[in-house]
Amino acid sequence: MQAVVAATDEQWEALTRPRPQVEWIRVENAGRFTDCKTADVYFYLIGDDMHPVYAGLGKPVFINSVVLTLQELNAPSNVIRINGWTGFLQRASWEAAGRWQQDVSVHFEKAGIKLLQVADEPGLVSARILAMIINEGYLALEEKVSSKEEIDTAMKLGTNYPYGPFEWCSAIGAENILALLKKLNSNSGRYAPSALLQKEVMQHRV
Repeated sequence: MQAVVAATDEQWEALTRPRPQVEWIRVENAGRFTDCKTADVYFYLIGDDMHPVYAGLGKPVFINSVVLTLQELNAPSNVIRINGWTGFLQRASWEAAGRWQQDVSVHFEKAGIKLLQVADEPGLVSARILAMIINEGYLALEEKVSSKEEIDTAMKLGTNYPYGPFEWCSAIGAENILALLKKLNSNSGRYAPSALLQKEVMQHRV
């Protein structure tokens, strides 16, 4: 598989290091995708921008859009949403929202990636659950149940997760988690972000 990628350094390493069998081509931005028209697939992981070149590529374009849906982005039919947050690109299974042909799944399987088709909803599946867990961690901290470190330790010991809620939040970015929670809450009213999480994000912005 030949894949063209626009990504941050961290995303590039997470995507390419475990998969040396893929012919990876790195470009600065989506505008350079047209320089590599023979590629099997394209990745724009820097954000969820809808670049005009996507529709004309005729091949799948995977974008890192955890919060916004394809419908909200008015994305062309060849655009597919994935989770490009820290800790997700190196996984062997990817949640993906969109449509693709069977040959695309075959290419990905050869690269060691299983595509799991999920509904085109904010947070896909794993990120939505993770955001809820992180929010619960902040709510527990608000209630002075314990410290961040102890809550992280309890989560890892109790669930066998690799990270605790605050460790995940630090890796992914509190602003990303808050954006997803706000989006989910606006849709259902069941994901009200912790006041402490909001305060930390605001302090970081100052």
